[in-house]
Amino acid sequence: MPKLSDHDVTTCERCGDRIRWTVTAAGKPLPVNADPDEGEFGNTAAYYDGTGRLRSRGLSKERPALEHHEWRAIPHFTNCSSPPPRRSGGGGGGQRARMQVRPAPWQR
Repeated sequence: MPKLSDHDVTTCERCGDRIRWTVTAAGKPLPVNADPDEGEFGNTAAYYDGTGRLRSRGLSKERPALEHHEWRAIPHFTNCSSPPPRRSGGGGGGQRARMQVRPAPWQR
């Protein structure tokens, strides 16, 4: 288990737990628990890149094992005591205003 410095640890605005902000391969921010996962529950590999930025990637069937200087992390959303509300994914459950189409002059 790597010994990590606390220089990039912050607290969750919702629950106050210690977290670290990572950047995913897609360039999205992802909060993970500040301490590495000692068990096998973490499904995210976290690592510092050459510039010192904390990066993360999901462990998948194609790349299921930790590589080089990665450590197993748990996304903070899984155990935040006050997670943000989930957004509807456009599967028909969201309440969006429907846009009407104006009829063309010849349809009036």
